[in-house]
Amino acid sequence: GVGPGMASASRSSEASDALANEGKKLLVGRDIFLTGEITACNKLVIEGRVEASLAESQSIDITSTGHFKGSAEAETAEISGHFEGKLLVRKRLTIRSSGRVSGEIRYGEIEIECGGVICGDIQTVDIGNSGAQAASDSPGDAEPAKPVAL
Repeated sequence: GVGPGMASASRSSEASDALANEGKKLLVGRDIFLTGEITACNKLVIEGRVEASLAESQSIDITSTGHFKGSAEAETAEISGHFEGKLLVRKRLTIRSSGRVSGEIRYGEIEIECGGVICGDIQTVDIGNSGAQAASDSPGDAEPAKPVAL
């Protein structure tokens, strides 16, 4: 009797999760100026101007008309407009050709289209990515070892 009950429960919770995530989308329209704190936002789309601190966000999308000033933390970010401040992107930061990013920038991986600009204090973050770090160190270790083997 437990099996079918569990299945139906998980199905309904899946649907409600999808609805909950759909509700966590924020679109800042072209002529809107928003200031403050934004938290627990799954997807933030900025077409206007935002001066805020953003935390616990899945993705940020700054369109070509969008301006963000402040601090932001997200899994992924796509920037076609302007970002100024502190940015932490755990996974992929994409800067489009019209994108301008400046400030203290931390990212897991980065993609910059031709024409895109990034300036300031820029570093990669290691979030459970120690394997990649070790791989980049190993060629350095291998060099001195080779003559010894010969």
